[in-house]
Amino acid sequence: MAEAKALSVDANNKPQEDFPLTRVPTDARYHWFSIAIMRIGQLGALSQFLLGATLGYSMSFWHAFWAFTLGAVILEIVSAFTGWIGMKEGLQTSLLARWTGFGEIGAGIAGLVVGVSIIGWFGVQNAVFALGVQQLLGLLPVWAWSIITGAIVVFIVYHGFMTMGWTAYIAVPAFVVVMLVAIGRVFAHHSFGQLVAAVPPGPHMSIATGASLVAGGFMVGGVISPDMTRFNRSVGDVFKQTILGFTIGEYTIGMIGVLLASALKSTNVITLTLATTGFIGVMFVLLATVKINDFNLYSAGLGIINAIEIIFHRRLSRRKTTVVIGALGIVMSALGILNHFINFLSLLSVAIPPIASIMIVDYFFLKRQRHLLDETREEGTLPRVVERWNPVALIAWATGFVVGQQVTMGIPSINSLAASAIVYYIGSLVVSAVRRDPQPLFSPADSSRLTVMD
Repeated sequence: MAEAKALSVDANNKPQEDFPLTRVPTDARYHWFSIAIMRIGQLGALSQFLLGATLGYSMSFWHAFWAFTLGAVILEIVSAFTGWIGMKEGLQTSLLARWTGFGEIGAGIAGLVVGVSIIGWFGVQNAVFALGVQQLLGLLPVWAWSIITGAIVVFIVYHGFMTMGWTAYIAVPAFVVVMLVAIGRVFAHHSFGQLVAAVPPGPHMSIATGASLVAGGFMVGGVISPDMTRFNRSVGDVFKQTILGFTIGEYTIGMIGVLLASALKSTNVITLTLATTGFIGVMFVLLATVKINDFNLYSAGLGIINAIEIIFHRRLSRRKTTVVIGALGIVMSALGILNHFINFLSLLSVAIPPIASIMIVDYFFLKRQRHLLDETREEGTLPRVVERWNPVALIAWATGFVVGQQVTMGIPSINSLAASAIVYYIGSLVVSAVRRDPQPLFSPADSSRLTVMD
């Protein structure tokens, strides 16, 4: 990462804060391939391997392929367009939400929802990581491994986007090599034709259900794409890394999981990896979990920082926030209490997809505050004017959440996206017609009044 030096220190010679509440300047952005490796690390991890194994255990090869295709296309559209906005404005997701439909209050709520949800999943994934290490190595109880594995992730995220990038350069190739070795050894005993024609050993799963699992499994990651793409240099870079990330992470890793599950008649990814690549392979698979969990913690911190600034008018340090919320996630995973909150975390996750559709509709179609963003982009500053709140967006958000929870037909995350987009677009047009204003703002205020304390 030759460009990393631009992010290494700030004006006070301190470790970089990574611009949590400002635009990322153009001289602090990366080559697209550097960020593509990080995107692959998000997708090509233990959870994606497990998803592939789950589909391969209950679906034929071609049914699993089409489930991955449908789910991946949905995710690529969401990731590419939210990522486009993030790159264009150089802003992280919940901060960007202030000028893409939500206003301050809505963006503060969005930051809390994203932050609480993702820090919870950080703890859950850390517990899974620790359990895998304990089963493989023993030596220490699971709670002790939870502290160790969590502390590693906190250390990486504390040092910022640059360190997360170097971690990806190590973890991602190692994980991909392990997957290729695993499938190579399976092909030594099973032909590709045999695996494609094999009858799935588990209970039947439909293509719609499989696509729902694929789309839902990374929808939150797609929504918060601006947290990553704000470091990109062009729209083309965003699309290139999105396509590469999903091709390798979604298809390659996912379909390898499908083939391994079909060949070995199991969905236990540790068993699958141990049987094909041995102890070293399992260690690399477990270590790949770090690459998705570091971004969980990173984005959780950005969401919390945005919410705290709006609620308390206080600007927090990203590094200190990382340590505090990381410690909270580690403690909860070590105590094992997060398992009791899985349903709550899943409920919060359903609330996140509508954020993307409202942002996309507002930015690309309604363009209510595009002029404010355009006027300050070249200066690298934030717009001086911001909505206090937008009731239309909040109603659309709530509608999308309810639809995603209650409508059982189709793919829940897509239902949620579509419902919130339609309600927001039509509602905004109605408000515009009633007020006779093509770009109506609710309770506009001076955005600079928020940062009264550091």
